Amino acid sequence: MQAAHITATGGPDSIKVGTLPDPVAGPGEVLVRVTASALNPIDLYIRAGTVPMALPNPFIPGCDFAGTVEAAGPGVTDIKPGDRVWGSNQGLLGRQGTLAEKIAVKREWAYPSPPGVTDEALAATALVGITAHLALFRNAGLKAGEFIYIPGGTGGVGSMLVAMAIAAGAKVLCSVGNDEKARLAQSWGAETVVHRRDDIPARISAFTGGKGLDAWIETQREPDFMTMVPAMAPRGRMVLIAGRAAQPVFPVGPFYVKGLTLTGFAMFNATAQEQAACASDISRWLAEGKIRTPIAGRFPLSQAAEAHRFLEASTLGMAGQVVGKVVVNIG
Repeated sequence: MQAAHITATGGPDSIKVGTLPDPVAGPGEVLVRVTASALNPIDLYIRAGTVPMALPNPFIPGCDFAGTVEAAGPGVTDIKPGDRVWGSNQGLLGRQGTLAEKIAVKREWAYPSPPGVTDEALAATALVGITAHLALFRNAGLKAGEFIYIPGGTGGVGSMLVAMAIAAGAKVLCSVGNDEKARLAQSWGAETVVHRRDDIPARISAFTGGKGLDAWIETQREPDFMTMVPAMAPRGRMVLIAGRAAQPVFPVGPFYVKGLTLTGFAMFNATAQEQAACASDISRWLAEGKIRTPIAGRFPLSQAAEAHRFLEASTLGMAGQVVGKVVVNIG
């Protein structure tokens, strides 16, 4: 099979595309012919060695996939060849990734694909959708009618957070970088602020009628707790999903007096059962058209290094040109 792979961590140029042996579905696994994969910042960190993990050699990067089952390994009885599936959580913790024509995946990480939803859309939604679902419902306990603020509302995870919060009946305020992105977020049903121009605390106060936020999902790499804590309503919930190297000042007194909570998580630490529960909602919402994933760029497998370079320029380089996901079409 053809696969993108590395033999040592490094920059995008460390990615080569060539022939590797076909994987085989072992016990409890399914063999999937991949149609589409999608890139995430964690893929960049693992490839670069920024997040050290034990890697097979050669290592195929990539978390997300969608495609068709070619074979079911021993013990798998509820999925059969010809079934469409999607999923994430590959290319992590020693598992091979998804930038390949074929992958062997544990059954618990493969979810039935809903009719009428393309493989590209499923792959693009996988990690960001599961991450957003965990943040909103497991960690923040978001309910209909609550006020939520989402910085970076047109990014990969941000766009999913906005769409899911709206689908859940919450009142959504998000921030974006420019007027074009503001119009996009507003088309989904969110109110928006623009970082460089708006007084965000004032806009949050106006948005909530002075009540404060019930939830704040921090997608940015440098959380500002001196802004966040005063903006929260009593018993508000703040969730961190970024900022690996951040060490901000924290206002302890106002935080505990309000009875606030602060949680953080990395999606790949969630259990297979937790992620499967997210996937069930995601499949239904995609089929119903309640969530959609903007595509920022499409690349063939032969240009996997270019796809990494494109995403890296926006995330680590902070160029900000990516609105939505970067997809690698394989099948």
